[in-house]
Amino acid sequence: MTEEFDDEIILSELNDEELVQQMHDDLYDGLQEEVVEGVEILLERGWTPYKVLTEALVAGMTIVGVDFRDGILFVPEVLMAANAMKAGMKILRPLLAETGAPQVGKMVIGTVKGDIHDIGKNLVSMMMEGAGFEVIDIGINNPVENYLEALDEHKPNILGMSALLTTTMPYMKVVIDTMVEKGIRDDYIILVGGAPLNEEFADSVGADAYCRDAAVAVETAKKLIHESKASNQVA
Repeated sequence: MTEEFDDEIILSELNDEELVQQMHDDLYDGLQEEVVEGVEILLERGWTPYKVLTEALVAGMTIVGVDFRDGILFVPEVLMAANAMKAGMKILRPLLAETGAPQVGKMVIGTVKGDIHDIGKNLVSMMMEGAGFEVIDIGINNPVENYLEALDEHKPNILGMSALLTTTMPYMKVVIDTMVEKGIRDDYIILVGGAPLNEEFADSVGADAYCRDAAVAVETAKKLIHESKASNQVA
């Protein structure tokens, strides 16, 4: 009988360092219950919600993101990992709000008008949240008015637009051109993504960057926010 229990890891018996390492592994494997248990144990041990977020969840999702980018993990596994992280975030989110923990940034994201595809967008939302961003997902099939309303209401740093159809790609330019007309284009970092897009297309519509997948979106968002904060300080 004892053999059956040899492999079983009792999370509460691990020290902090071992537990965080195990949580990275559990996130990677998409184990929601174990991630939630790990979050609760660290909080009980006096970790701040922000420390749990950054060292256990964000650091774990960073590993997932790198392996996704490098083709070691694929969309189904990343979705499982992201859902496990979401389960942990459910506990942390109200606590983070109470403690006023710093956020990396805020993003409004949505699929453009005429397009109802959302797997890529959902993946980006989850990975961005996993990296410490606040994400407002406005869903699919968004006309320009929806984007403008969300920008006005939530005041994000970043606007993300997604399209999977070649026929809906040009609508990104409609949104950006409208922002230019209203004089608000330069208030936001604009990231675009979707299977048929490329960097040339992003340049042609006036976006700041094309992100080929969720891991690249996170890296690009962090880099551009850092640059924008640095330039604001100089200014």
